[in-house]
Amino acid sequence: MVVGTCELIFQLPENHSLKGKRQVSRSIVQQIRSRFNVSVAEVAALDRWQTLSIGVTCASNDSRYANEVLSKIVDFVEDHNGGAVLHQHHIEILRT
Repeated sequence: MVVGTCELIFQLPENHSLKGKRQVSRSIVQQIRSRFNVSVAEVAALDRWQTLSIGVTCASNDSRYANEVLSKIVDFVEDHNGGAVLHQHHIEILRT
């Protein structure tokens, strides 16, 4: 089994509250879930209102497929970010 993980770190320059951050987070998480059928959650920096960290996982039997799905997610969030700026991302493929 292969598990692909990706951490997406966004900057929210126009945001001024945790409530605004949660709205952006919910929107991005829902879009990724519905479009790519992967597990998604906000994973870090929960109390920082201008930083958003989202974790994505994909289980597969092929490492190339997992990497391809996660790369497409990175491309998607760069174009459809809802006011968030993708600051950095990290993809890791784990074999069990």
